[in-house]
Amino acid sequence: MMKRKKMSKKQKTYWSIIIPVILLFFVFNTWPMLNGFFYSLTNYKGYGTYEMVGMQNYIDLFQDTRVLKSYLFTFKYAICGTILVNVLSLVMALALNAKIRCKSALRGIYFVPNILGGLVIGYIFSYIFTYILPSLGELWNISWLQNSILSSPAYAWIGVLIVGVWQAVAMTTIIYISGLQTVPQDVYEASRIDGSSKWTEFWKVTFPLIIPFVSINLVLTTKNFMMVFDQILSLTGCGPAQSTESISFLIYKNGLDGGQFGFQSANAVIFFIVIVLFSIVQQQITSKKEEQL
Repeated sequence: MMKRKKMSKKQKTYWSIIIPVILLFFVFNTWPMLNGFFYSLTNYKGYGTYEMVGMQNYIDLFQDTRVLKSYLFTFKYAICGTILVNVLSLVMALALNAKIRCKSALRGIYFVPNILGGLVIGYIFSYIFTYILPSLGELWNISWLQNSILSSPAYAWIGVLIVGVWQAVAMTTIIYISGLQTVPQDVYEASRIDGSSKWTEFWKVTFPLIIPFVSINLVLTTKNFMMVFDQILSLTGCGPAQSTESISFLIYKNGLDGGQFGFQSANAVIFFIVIVLFSIVQQQITSKKEEQL
């Protein structure tokens, strides 16, 4: 009978670290996900008994105008936010990576919005939009500034977007600065010898070399903007007239408070698939761009 080989000290250390991590991931991530999928096949209200309804919740999702409207808002918000954040972050990264005074101090100052909590920032901006800006509008006799942007069904989403972008720019800029610092200085010297302008140098030299960092930021910012919740809770509460209701907020509000736990679990499953598909498409596009360059 063969003797079992004893694990080395290194192997014991490895398994003592990896097993708790796997268990924690299963308990707090995989199990809730499987549990949510199960409830999406039921008419569970969040309390009491329930019955299996199969795919009926998924069928009803595509016939619910409120759900479709929240998806449209979420896509609009995520697309605009992703574009604005990445453009502003890249500009800031180029400025902060240049040879300027107090560069380290400026990097610390601009990162402050990322440290603050989303709810805290939301309540601060809610006060600004509701009281300070209208007061300034009356003082300076600017008609369009006299009413809070958050009270307008047509423009409230812009207020939410401003707050979301303001908070998201910091982390995205850090990633772009990391990418810019990987570009060899020899490449810039060669482009200057060739007589390239600053714009040509950026578009033909810098941008192609930081494409992997662009890919990371696109995926992260799109995911974060699609899952917007804190800003809506603190700024508009999904109003006015549900004009700023995101998918995450709808799932939370109607799933926990509205007696639609099973229905909103199905919504969460579909939303998860949508986010994964968005990420895959973005990765494919940026990967092809890397191959072309």
